[in-house]
Amino acid sequence: MTTVLLVDDQALVRVGFRLVLESGGFDVVGEAGDGATAVGQVAALRPDVVLMDVRMPGMDGIEATRRIVEAQPEVRVLILTTFDLDEYAFAALHAGASGFMLKDARPADLVTAVQTVASGDAVVSARITRRMLELFSERLPASGAAPQPGAPHPRLAALTPREVEVLEHVAEGLSNAEIATALFLAEATVKTHVGRILAKLGVRDRVQAVVLAYETGLVRAAGA
Repeated sequence: MTTVLLVDDQALVRVGFRLVLESGGFDVVGEAGDGATAVGQVAALRPDVVLMDVRMPGMDGIEATRRIVEAQPEVRVLILTTFDLDEYAFAALHAGASGFMLKDARPADLVTAVQTVASGDAVVSARITRRMLELFSERLPASGAAPQPGAPHPRLAALTPREVEVLEHVAEGLSNAEIATALFLAEATVKTHVGRILAKLGVRDRVQAVVLAYETGLVRAAGA
C-alpha cells in the first residue's frame, strides 16, 4: 500500500485530504504543519509520497522539498497550491517536486495524482508546463557556458538525435500521445524514449527533464 505524509499548516485541510486519500486506498502515515517538521517526519517514516503545501510559516514547502529530495531521493513530493500559476509551485518543481495539484481539485483527481507520482511519473499538465515555463524560465539558474551553435550541451551529449527530438517535445508540454502523433511513432515507443532520456540525464521524472531542457538552452520560452 502506498504511504503518504500530509504537510499543511491548516489542520482542517489535513483532515480533508486524509479522508480523501484513505478512502482512495492510501495509508496516511503522518502529518506535519510546517516544513521543518515534514523533513523530520520523512526521515522517520519514509513515506512513498509527501503531499506538500507551499506556503507555510517557518520553513516553507520549497525548502522542505529541497531537503527531502536531497536526503531521500526515492520519496516523491506532490505540491499543493491555490493558484495554477503560482511562482512558488514552480520553484518547488525546480527543487525536485514531481508535480503539483490545486487545493480545490476534485477528490478523484487527487487520488489519481498521488497514484501517478507514486508510480514514478510526474503530475504537471501540458498547459501548465508551457505557461509556467514561459513565465519563469528566465529565472532558472544557468547550468554552465552555452554551447556553440549546432553543438549539443554537454548534459545532452549522451542522447541520440531522436531522443533530443522527443525531449524538445516533452519540454513543449506535449503528452506521450501528442509526441507520438507529431513524430509518427507508436505511443509505446515514445514512452520507451522518455524512459531512456530520464535515465541518461539522471533526472527523476519528466518535470525535471523539462527544467533541464530549458537550463541547457535546448528550448526557450516564448519571447526569450
